Amino acid sequence: MSEILFYHLERRPLEAVLPTLLEKSLERGWRCVVQCGSEERRDALDSHLWTYNEGSFLPHGTNAQPQPERQPVLLTTTQDNPNGAQVRFLVDAVALDDSSSYVRVVHLFNGHDEEQVQAARQRWREAREEAKTHNHELTYWQQEESGRWVRKA
Repeated sequence: MSEILFYHLERRPLEAVLPTLLEKSLERGWRCVVQCGSEERRDALDSHLWTYNEGSFLPHGTNAQPQPERQPVLLTTTQDNPNGAQVRFLVDAVALDDSSSYVRVVHLFNGHDEEQVQAARQRWREAREEAKTHNHELTYWQQEESGRWVRKA
């Protein structure tokens, strides 16, 4: 059984939300993989995670670098899981063939991008069907005006 979460980003961009979610996952002892839609996005997130907060360090690497299996957080463009991650983050409306090997799968999508919203709706329908056979727990989170996350489903 996996938890499948959908985060509808409206008030804060991915670059503001993702580091916090990664930090919380690492605090729980989980390894993470972030699947991006392009190498350019992967490389931009890689740069961002080194500089987003001067007061913290988020250990990570990319699948383009040596020894991806050693990374607590791996940024990738593929569905592979070389670092044995328990949590998979999906950005840029990418799809995942099978969620069952993860403790948690997190879809992050830009609520101001109609293509991403439509793709997230499709992913929700697919996850709901998969949940019937694998007993996954689905949740949908949306930001309020204050930026606080509220569970909507």
